[in-house]
Amino acid sequence: MTPEPTAASPADNATSSAQNTAQSTAPAAAPNTTAAPTGVVRRATVEDAAEAAWLAALTFPLACPPQASRSEMATHIAEKLTPAQFRAWAASDEHALLVYDDGTQLLGYALLVLGSPAGAAEADAVRAASGRDAPYVELSKIYVQPDAQGGGVAGDLMRAASDTAAELGAGLPFWLATNEQNLRAQAFYRKSGFEVVGKRTYVVGGLAHDDVVLLRNR
Repeated sequence: MTPEPTAASPADNATSSAQNTAQSTAPAAAPNTTAAPTGVVRRATVEDAAEAAWLAALTFPLACPPQASRSEMATHIAEKLTPAQFRAWAASDEHALLVYDDGTQLLGYALLVLGSPAGAAEADAVRAASGRDAPYVELSKIYVQPDAQGGGVAGDLMRAASDTAAELGAGLPFWLATNEQNLRAQAFYRKSGFEVVGKRTYVVGGLAHDDVVLLRNR
C-alpha cells in the first residue's frame, strides 16, 4: 500500500495526513466556531463506502502539501480512495474503518491498519522507537469534513481510534505519519500522545513528499 498522509489537515481534520496519502490520518484549516455537531463514531459498513469515498475526495486535498498539484491529488483519489477500496477496508479483519455519523451524513472518518509499515523508513523508525518488531497498528487516515472542523469531531474520532487500536492489536505500538509542513496536524497528534520518531517519503501522483513519523506506545 502506498504511504498516504494521515488527515489531520484540520486536526479537526486530523489525520492526518489525514490523514495523514500517499497514506496515512490528520489539522490545517482555519478553526470553525459553529456549534459542535451531535453524532456518534461507529464502525463503517460496506453500505457506507460510497459516502466515505465522497468524503475522502473532499478532505484528502486538505492534508496535502502546498506544492501538490490538483492533477496529482485527483489521480491519487481516483486510484486509491474509491468506493471499492472503502468497501474492502470495511470488510477487512486487518483494517478498522470508523465514521462519525450525525444521523444525516458522515462528518469524518478514520482508518486503522494492523500490520507492517509499507516503507523501510517508517518501519525502521517505529521499530527503533518502540523496541519491537511488527506488527503495529497504524492510524492511516483521519479526516473531518471542512464545515464540521473545530467542533470536536476529530477528538471523538481519535478517542475511538485509540480504543479500536487496542482491539486490533492489544499492546501494540500505535503510529501514524503526516506531512512535515502540516504543523496543525502535528500539534493535534502530540496533544493525543504521539511523538515524532522519524521521517519518511511518500508519493502522490508520482511526486515525492516528506512526512514525519509519530508513535504512541501503549
